[in-house]
Amino acid sequence: MYADFRAPRRRLRVTEELEAPLPLSPRERSHFQAELLNQHVLVCDPEHSQKIHDQGYFGKGVLSRSRPEHNISNQWEQHEGVFLPVVSQARYEELLKWVGSALSAQGWDEEAVHQTLLRLSQPIQMEDVRNQMGGEGEAEENGERGKEEPEQEGGVSPQMKRSRRGSEVEPEAKRSCSSEQDSDSSLDCDPDSDPDPAPLVPGPGFLLVVSDSETGGGVREVRRTPFFLSEYLQLSLEEAFFLVYSLGCLSVYLQQEPLSIVQLWRTFRSLRPDFISSYAVYHHFRSKGWVPKGGGGAKYGVDLMLYRKGPPFYHASYSVVIERADDAFRASPLRPFSWRSLAALSRITANVSKELMLCYIIYPADLSEAELDSPVCLRRLKVQEVIVSRWVSSRERAEQDDI
Repeated sequence: MYADFRAPRRRLRVTEELEAPLPLSPRERSHFQAELLNQHVLVCDPEHSQKIHDQGYFGKGVLSRSRPEHNISNQWEQHEGVFLPVVSQARYEELLKWVGSALSAQGWDEEAVHQTLLRLSQPIQMEDVRNQMGGEGEAEENGERGKEEPEQEGGVSPQMKRSRRGSEVEPEAKRSCSSEQDSDSSLDCDPDSDPDPAPLVPGPGFLLVVSDSETGGGVREVRRTPFFLSEYLQLSLEEAFFLVYSLGCLSVYLQQEPLSIVQLWRTFRSLRPDFISSYAVYHHFRSKGWVPKGGGGAKYGVDLMLYRKGPPFYHASYSVVIERADDAFRASPLRPFSWRSLAALSRITANVSKELMLCYIIYPADLSEAELDSPVCLRRLKVQEVIVSRWVSSRERAEQDDI
């Protein structure tokens, strides 16, 4: 019995166009950089993050569901000639609590945290904002910048120095301790130094807080953004190695030193014992034009989800389980199945309109451990796909009647 191929389900609302995937032509080829931090590969440059994600849908934003963008507020409003993000009073108090928790975790005493939050929550007069903005404020009042303000990094101040320690909260009061030459020094400020609030930052450095009112039309006050978050693109180990090894458009750095292909291979193997099998499957499907994503597979109990073109255009078509085998299909399974667990996984996959695929990575019997220590071993590995479908007796009877 042959498995029926199901056409990919197109998403009903598509709000973007498909860009040319990586790699581009030699003249247009860019070289991107990433860092290996805490067993994760992060692309910190915003421009690199957008290009890598949009041209192949690699990785996901650390603060977002998929695309690397983060908005502290989805609503913007022009207030006395300046476009500002709008949040409610309750939401602003939540942000202050988040900052207070972060400062307490970093060793600040209760009184210092209280005074810092009190200074941050003070309303700011628009005259003070304009004094800091100078000529830039006059340009905004004349409409020269207008609605371009909301496009700047989704509410993150363009004057912010990016931290190299992931998405760590960096309160604005604490940023004032740091020099503009070294953003990391803001993480080492003395809590007892009683820092002053940071200099006023125009545009996205401020929030328009709307107080809750039973009669409607709450009071609007301009306040400082309590903290700044750096949005990074997080790549899986398979995605990072594919960009380095197969496309040659990415360099991964460890402690400011670039890793060679062999060094990266050995490092990823040490981080994930099953990296060879998972990368072989990822490389196989990417080479066939599919977009494999590993994050969503955990919801359905599988290793990968396969998309046509990319998640913005189609729902996932296949749920993939990766298994390792030798030439005779004998090996200890990475995920031992019983008939009951396999039937349950098949039923779950069918309920979400996907097909279950078992993808076997076949290792030759004479493949030595020394060969596995280099990506050259990928040439000797084979991939066997098996689609698992549930037998439905009523459907089988209907097909026999038609014959």
